[in-house]
Amino acid sequence: MTRRSNCPISNVLDLVGDKWSLLILRDLLFFDKKSYSDLQNSDEKMASNILSNRLEKLELDGLISKRSNEKDKRKKIYTLTEKGVDMLPVLLDMIIWSAKYSPDTNIPMALVNRASQDRDGLLEELRSRVTFL
Repeated sequence: MTRRSNCPISNVLDLVGDKWSLLILRDLLFFDKKSYSDLQNSDEKMASNILSNRLEKLELDGLISKRSNEKDKRKKIYTLTEKGVDMLPVLLDMIIWSAKYSPDTNIPMALVNRASQDRDGLLEELRSRVTFL
């Protein structure tokens, strides 16, 4: 991938700078979604061509991996890589920011409260739930 600049923020935006990629990471991290159909059934109703494109990009960029479903080899299972799981603090900070500035959204206040009381413990707990391939 060609970088636009050596700016670290620009670098991250090159990887996940569209809302769909972040929502896929959200679903894999927080909602235990694993299959294409699970991801397609998100509230945001992502178009199938966009979902396919973003899954491919996230895999190429090393944020997710895919394997065949053991019960049905035609279906794929998506999981986060360590690099993808390392986006967890960023997503958590986005949730906390949203709770502060957009309180009318569907904010998981228990998560926000836990993050303010025991951020490191919460991050460790969330990381421990992730299964790697």
